[in-house]
Amino acid sequence: YKKMLKNSSILITGGTGSFGNSFVPLTLKKYNPKRLIIFSRDEMKQWEMEKKFKGDPRVRFFIGDVRDKDRLHRALHNIDFVVHAAAAKIVPTAEYNPFECIKTNVNGAMNLIDACIDQSVKRVVALSTDKASSPINLYGATKLASDKLFVASNSSYAEGRKTSFSVVRYGNVMGSRGSIIPLFESLKNNGELPITDKSMTRFMISLEEGVKLVWKALSDMLGGEIYVKKIPSMKITEIAKVIAPQAKHKIIGIRPGEKLHEQMIGFEDSNYTYEYEEYFKILPQINTWDKNKKIIKKGKKVPKNFIYSSDNNSEWMTQAELKNWLNLNQKYINKF
Repeated sequence: YKKMLKNSSILITGGTGSFGNSFVPLTLKKYNPKRLIIFSRDEMKQWEMEKKFKGDPRVRFFIGDVRDKDRLHRALHNIDFVVHAAAAKIVPTAEYNPFECIKTNVNGAMNLIDACIDQSVKRVVALSTDKASSPINLYGATKLASDKLFVASNSSYAEGRKTSFSVVRYGNVMGSRGSIIPLFESLKNNGELPITDKSMTRFMISLEEGVKLVWKALSDMLGGEIYVKKIPSMKITEIAKVIAPQAKHKIIGIRPGEKLHEQMIGFEDSNYTYEYEEYFKILPQINTWDKNKKIIKKGKKVPKNFIYSSDNNSEWMTQAELKNWLNLNQKYINKF
């Protein structure tokens, strides 16, 4: 797929976030696209990011909001591939401001799908989250709705059009803005770290692995697939021990809308899920697409009632592995 992205035009929504700050430099280096457009609504973050790519004619910045369909339509002119990373994603904020979360995550997805079809974009990959699997909070519910919109849009009114849509899903991104590692890092000298629950577990993925999964989806997709990366888990208490070995743990209880363990594939999806070496693919339940051999390729069907969650994972990250990752990535933590 190197040829596919080379000399292409790519647009990333929400491109000034943690994911975009990894995706943009890695994609420029590896694939040398003709242009890479960062579409987002925060002019300050764009201004900061622009400094990093000064003088690179491939990188363009476009102020706009996914809630504004006309602006998306303009930005997507002559674009080949889209990565949809824009989202309102802070769980408690969404609980208290549900209208705003729905406008960005659901209406924004609808706007993007429409504009991509109208502008004959070739392929679209939308980022999902573990919270969209059996959601218990509003953020997860909006992302489940968004995932369903992207999956179904391969058929409904995209029939006869060229645009394909797929989704990638992964868990807690190590070191990303607002996540547990930067939080613990900022509190490590206080002598005490807040722990929601002693048994809580989380999936662990680096931003670079997330970027590679998007590349994989762009090359492999026919449309309608949800790609779920296989990644290790870790207990929150273990993360705390690595970052601040001497600190006491203060149990603060689970926050509104928070899960004890992350889940990326629920047992309801197991009938439509296939396993591959580095990821799973959840196939659409509509249009008998889950029987399509071209989509399944060399996948192996998962067992009945299979659940992929951070507590029943076969792969666990050790304290030594996290320490090593922290040493290599210290300069990026809290940066975004």
